[in-house]
Amino acid sequence: MKLLLVEDDAAMQAAMQRALERRGFQVSTCGDGARALDRWRAAVPDAVVLDLSLPGLDGLQVLAQARAEGLDAPVIILTARGTVGDRILGLNTGADDYLPKPFDLDELEARLRALVRRRGGNGPAEAASWCGLRVDASSGAIYHLDKPLELAPREAALLRALLGRPGHAVAKERLFEIVFAGDDSVQIEAVEVVAYRLRKKLAPTGVQLVTLRGLGYLLQAPA
Repeated sequence: MKLLLVEDDAAMQAAMQRALERRGFQVSTCGDGARALDRWRAAVPDAVVLDLSLPGLDGLQVLAQARAEGLDAPVIILTARGTVGDRILGLNTGADDYLPKPFDLDELEARLRALVRRRGGNGPAEAASWCGLRVDASSGAIYHLDKPLELAPREAALLRALLGRPGHAVAKERLFEIVFAGDDSVQIEAVEVVAYRLRKKLAPTGVQLVTLRGLGYLLQAPA
């Protein structure tokens, strides 16, 4: 698994790199925000571990710019800022998970592997393709008839999950685990908000996002 580690504390960066490499990760490191974006663009990682307190661009600015450019690798934020408000801000900016310092490396490893597994990564993968919708296997970006769909990170995560089983219902609880991985600050009903927004963005494609009461959601082919 290719990992981009963005941490400005040199001693912590070196210690984390050694520990993660012993656990089987291929780790690229960076200590400031601008270089982190360059590294991310140059070689798309399977996941990003991102500190918030960085020189130049801070972690939230890096994340916001990356998401604006369509860089969709899952991100775990590491920070000493542990308030609920900070967590919500990071997750709303596009982070997939949040781990306050100090943290346990075993927990970080478990969260990384869970995020990549939910994205269908950690190894060669076939791109999901159905009714003109296609998921790029390397970046996770979603296209319709080779034109990129403009989706927020959580909308994209929901659509990728549904494209894994088009025409079959996926339980709301399962979608909540994927779309809001590691976020204890929201309720399961938040899936309905993401589904509502995604449904509107899918309308031009003809593909319908159908709600099945008590069962979950499914994608229905154009009539």
